[in-house]
Amino acid sequence: MTDESDESDSQAPPDDTPRHDRITHHATPGPFNSLQSWPKAKSPLTVAINYAVIVLARISPSLKLKNLLLSSIGVTVGEGVSWGLESTPDVFWPELVTVEDHAIIGYDATLLCHEFLQDEYRTGEVVVGERAMIGAGAIVLPGVEIGAGASVAANSLVTRDVPPGATVAGVPAEPMGSEESPDGGDESTE
Repeated sequence: MTDESDESDSQAPPDDTPRHDRITHHATPGPFNSLQSWPKAKSPLTVAINYAVIVLARISPSLKLKNLLLSSIGVTVGEGVSWGLESTPDVFWPELVTVEDHAIIGYDATLLCHEFLQDEYRTGEVVVGERAMIGAGAIVLPGVEIGAGASVAANSLVTRDVPPGATVAGVPAEPMGSEESPDGGDESTE
């Protein structure tokens, strides 16, 4: 399969440009969607090994063992990283995941480094900055960078970068503004 850069991704909104600029586009060979030809994208044996290691890491209560297992398949794991139970780095391209020192990846959170689409598949690094926190059940898409000290709320879908120190929530994840009340309602008078 050959890498093809698609600089005319007209479906991406302008505010998503940074993530999409960091994604590599790979054309789908043949008449079917890209998931049909995944074995041409990545060795089935490699994916099977990655999957087995990730399953062990997901259920291990030991943070030290989780970090060791995930490092063994290429995840860059900083010092003091904490992975919640059932949290999952990308199974196909774990080597594109970087989690920096003292970051927390919450229960059942997923860090995706690939997207299988109809006419192409895309890959991109996911970087979780130092002391950042990803909430339970959150999903981070390929090419996204979570800044140092940033927080992603539970069950959020992160489709764009999160600046250092920011808090985002929702589907898609949006910055939490200072005008919001503690119960999530908007206190502004418009």
